[in-house]
Amino acid sequence: MITKEAVLAALSNVQEPDLGKDLVTLNMVQDIVIDGKSIAFTVVLTTPACPLKEMIEQACLNAIKLLVDKEAIINIIMTARTSSNRKDRKDVLPGVKNIIAVVSGKGGVGKSTVATNLALGLAQGGAKVGLLDADIYGPSIPMMLGIRNERPMMTTVDGKGMIVPIERYGIKAMSIGLLVDEKQAVIWRGPQASSALKQFIGDVYWQELDYLVIDMPPGTGDIHLTLVQTVPVTGAIVVSTPQAVAAADAKKAIMMLKQQQINVPILGVVENMSYFTPAELPDNKYYIFGKGGAALMAEQFDLSFLGEIPLVQSIREGGDQGIPAVVDDEHVSRQSFLDLAGAVARAVSIRNAAIQPTQVVEMN
Repeated sequence: MITKEAVLAALSNVQEPDLGKDLVTLNMVQDIVIDGKSIAFTVVLTTPACPLKEMIEQACLNAIKLLVDKEAIINIIMTARTSSNRKDRKDVLPGVKNIIAVVSGKGGVGKSTVATNLALGLAQGGAKVGLLDADIYGPSIPMMLGIRNERPMMTTVDGKGMIVPIERYGIKAMSIGLLVDEKQAVIWRGPQASSALKQFIGDVYWQELDYLVIDMPPGTGDIHLTLVQTVPVTGAIVVSTPQAVAAADAKKAIMMLKQQQINVPILGVVENMSYFTPAELPDNKYYIFGKGGAALMAEQFDLSFLGEIPLVQSIREGGDQGIPAVVDDEHVSRQSFLDLAGAVARAVSIRNAAIQPTQVVEMN
């Protein structure tokens, strides 16, 4: 007879590659049902966007066939419960499990493009995702999502007026660009911009989210300090291009996040515009901005290198038209962004399992 104990013993040989422990120890195997030769159970992953789902499923099948019964009829339900390591009072963004800041040392490196496609890539993996445009002076998310002419509605939650984010391509989005005429410049001092960010965090009805991706303004300034003083950031992603000047500025963003007072974990570095491949020469790569600058920077700071995004004209065109690369099944760079989303989901799971919760920063 096949027993529950035998199934658990077999599955204790299946490792979760990122967390370095077996599925049984991690309590990822649940709801085992045995009926003769039929075995059914559920594997609960740490994120819906897990890129290793098929590999883990196949490893479970192999373990049971080899160690329990080679004639077993196996039904595995692969589901997910996104990991979270928030230990704060959750009086701000109570339904958000993970807060990811996308930062860069300078403008023009494609940070908003990366943030938008990252959010969409996580959502395509099955996660509930929000995208907050924190670039108060240069909001670009409305254009990239094709929601420039939309205006958010208001609702009442527990007697408080709340802004309802715009939903597009399966994610929720909010930006100052949805509230002001795009022809007008936002001419605010730092405290006014910081106040707007706090409102987008506290007065927007985000509801339950696995990930809130925050597109930060370039540099290291008031908005960054306001964010870390308002919410516990799960981790940050640093975007750079290969050339030395961009990497030098990105290092400043890294040093800001690593400061003892701030101490936000860095999930990794993304190199955007890594190389150019002409459509008529798909096997050729031209390193217009240099080669490997962001990867070298990641190595210098002992950070994960999350991947390369090529310089492709259609990425720019899709952003201008409100059709990001990830939602275009035929886009040549779609897989690059999906790979990035998978790498980020894995990095968040590892971070939540291995590092203490990020605290809201207190500064005088």
